[in-house]
Amino acid sequence: MTFLVPWTAQLLSVLRIMSGLLLLQHGTTKYLGFPEGPMNDVAPFTMSGVAGMLELVGGLLLIVGLFTRPVAFILSGMTAVAYFYAHAGRSFFPILNGGELAALYCFVFLYLAAAGGGAWGLDRLRHR
Repeated sequence: MTFLVPWTAQLLSVLRIMSGLLLLQHGTTKYLGFPEGPMNDVAPFTMSGVAGMLELVGGLLLIVGLFTRPVAFILSGMTAVAYFYAHAGRSFFPILNGGELAALYCFVFLYLAAAGGGAWGLDRLRHR
């Protein structure tokens, strides 16, 4: 499918933006109570509270494409810890332990740490 090759940099930005938006939901539910869910009102100095702050701030930074590589690297580590801490003990298989999302986030963020933020983002403006 070579017809997508000219759009590689833009699609990398779309991956970054969508990953940031999806991750941001985890932070907003923990700290802003939206959307309403089981993780509302976490204590800031718990593991979930620290993760929520990383999700909130990291999600926003990814959306705008600022400090993409270091932020994505930190988020990759955070989601790896989330996988092993909350999911891996239940079963070896992610489909059985509910950890598919954490594992996928881990590798998407690791890719963004290596590839950068794509064509659209504040990192591009900063480096000009």
